[in-house]
Amino acid sequence: MQSELTIALAGNPNSGKTTAFNSLTGSHQHVGNYPGITVEKKEGYIRLLSGESVRVIDLPGTYSLTAYTQEETVARHVLARERPDVVIDVLNAGALERNLYLTIQLLELGVPVVLALNMMDEAARQGMSIDLDRLAERLGLPVLATVARTGEGLPELLAATEAYIATRRGAPWKPLHISYGPDLDPVLKDMEGLIMEAGLLAEEYPARWVALKLLEADEEIVTRSRAAAPELAADLEGRVDEVTRHMRDTLNTWPEAVIADYRYGFISSLLRDGVLVRRQDMHARIHLSDHMDKVLTHPFMGPVIMFGVLYLLYTITFKLGQIPMDWVTQGFALLREGADAVLPEGQIKSLVLSGIIDGVGGVMSFVPLIMLIFLQISFLEDTGYMARMAYMLDRIFRIFGLHGCSVMPFIVGGGIAGGCAVPGVLAARTLRSPREKMATLLTVPFMACGAKLPVFILFAGVFFPGHEAAVMFGLTLTGWAVALLTARLLRSTIIRGPSTPFVMELPPYRLPTLLGLGIHTGERTLEYLKKAGTVILAISIILWAAMAYPRLPLDVRAHYAGLQQTVEAELDAARASGGDVAELEKRLAAVHGERAERALQHSFAGRLGMALEPLTEPAGFDWRTDIALVGGFAAKEVIVATLGTAYSLGDVDPEDPTPLADQIRKDGRWTPATALALLVFVLLYAPCLVTMAAIRQETGSWRWPLFSMVFNTVVAFTAAVGVRHAVTWMM
Repeated sequence: MQSELTIALAGNPNSGKTTAFNSLTGSHQHVGNYPGITVEKKEGYIRLLSGESVRVIDLPGTYSLTAYTQEETVARHVLARERPDVVIDVLNAGALERNLYLTIQLLELGVPVVLALNMMDEAARQGMSIDLDRLAERLGLPVLATVARTGEGLPELLAATEAYIATRRGAPWKPLHISYGPDLDPVLKDMEGLIMEAGLLAEEYPARWVALKLLEADEEIVTRSRAAAPELAADLEGRVDEVTRHMRDTLNTWPEAVIADYRYGFISSLLRDGVLVRRQDMHARIHLSDHMDKVLTHPFMGPVIMFGVLYLLYTITFKLGQIPMDWVTQGFALLREGADAVLPEGQIKSLVLSGIIDGVGGVMSFVPLIMLIFLQISFLEDTGYMARMAYMLDRIFRIFGLHGCSVMPFIVGGGIAGGCAVPGVLAARTLRSPREKMATLLTVPFMACGAKLPVFILFAGVFFPGHEAAVMFGLTLTGWAVALLTARLLRSTIIRGPSTPFVMELPPYRLPTLLGLGIHTGERTLEYLKKAGTVILAISIILWAAMAYPRLPLDVRAHYAGLQQTVEAELDAARASGGDVAELEKRLAAVHGERAERALQHSFAGRLGMALEPLTEPAGFDWRTDIALVGGFAAKEVIVATLGTAYSLGDVDPEDPTPLADQIRKDGRWTPATALALLVFVLLYAPCLVTMAAIRQETGSWRWPLFSMVFNTVVAFTAAVGVRHAVTWMM
């Protein structure tokens, strides 16, 4: 037995489980991913009344323990392999029957369970009364009332859990046995005997539970049984097939449906005789959430309000985010000035200023904006409105071969401009259909993520002054449109297959807690900062080196040094004699500019840009732009900084794009049509390296990330060429 006490928190999505976890553990928690997959792993520590420290695991939210999703698979693996001393099952008291379905599966697994009936205040407002003592007596386990968002009942829950652990510590798990009717019970008993005799998966699961999962056609258990005992598995599957045919012929149903019906029947029997009572005067009353849903999910008004909410979120982000962004920018500007004054001239100074401070500063300045985005998204999630957005958009998404649950990855990935494709890709793991998940993974990178915002802001300000917000909102909608059209194309060709039904619980509206918002926002922002401090720093240094080396030959450098000395001497003489200083200063600047441009063209990056220019000319991109776009394959955040260096502007602060804006404005190759073409290209082309790594982790292969890189770039270039020529024709 493990020496360290372990408590696991289980529960349905929107039951308040994670709120309870945050309240119980506070800051004593850490977040990561389970090994090899992207399902979030949260653990923390609490101290019981006895003074003993206990590890608390926040299991992924699930509706059952059948392996439909990674979350459900992970939850049951943790239970079976880590064997927690007790599981606190957090239930939404307002949806008690539905939430008890997971409880029954936990008890059938043999897990020691303590029930936390959460949101009891909302249940009371809905006219519900629950006899906790009678329910505890019927289940044979502690049942406590809690309101996790306010902390009410949590101390009592801990005390009851501690007492329950003390009575069961060291005792074997005792699975719950319920009847599944005359058709299944005999088959279930025979299968249980065979499984127990062979010890099939006995180190993790009770024999009866394995038999149930085989009857439910649980894919993981079927696969593992075949691998562990092929002959026994064939015998068991034959019995399952036989009873399935019998039930289909006689009852027009199948074992999984019958098992679910009997579980709900067992739940119904638990709640009879006064355990769950609804006030008669409340039966006709539609509670507040239903009233709100009549408007917020209305077929016409709902989408209008939704776009209004998204536009408001968009506006708030840029209005409030500008001031702290300026503070961060000024801080990096001061850091740059200090480093410029202290460091001697040379390559080390260039590396520190251009490669490190400018590169990382370009990302860090957007942290306030990213925090605002994540804060507002967390607010929408915790209030329950995000679930309504998925519900409303499901009708549209189904037309394009996607699922309502694809809405969340799109929004997090930049559907509300400023998101990030990496958490957007990770959010797609909740999709049950592999085909719909794949279509979502491959289209999330079309969203207007925060890394693309500096380019949007720069070119919208130069070529469309006064209309920046409209341009950026239009780009956001373009990302959605292209993603949906691409999904339809993919679902009609390389990832064809039937759509899965969209079934989700619409949680009641509730006010989120400041602690919950703070934790959710902090976790997401920390991931962004990790990216800035590792990946972006490395990319910035590599790009600096590519644009700095190889250096010009000695004779060429000597030639420009001689020109510079000659002009400087003439300038000194003109200043002394009162001559034409302005003209000589222009000549000196021209010498510096010509030398810088020659040096850049001679570098590795410059040679690549010159080689690409004939290919990208139809979209209007020159060799300098090509260098920046190549850097954007690694991370979109570096495009503006790379453009600044490519234009040989010297010490360019990528967070103050005015110097670069002036240079672009003066460059005759740039027109509004070319600028729009670039904006569309940056919006749509290949996902960054970190996003590609996330797609590879989700799909288990580099095939799909590489496909996304090539396919998205082709789509982006085609769109950019089309936009440039269309705008040129209209003008």
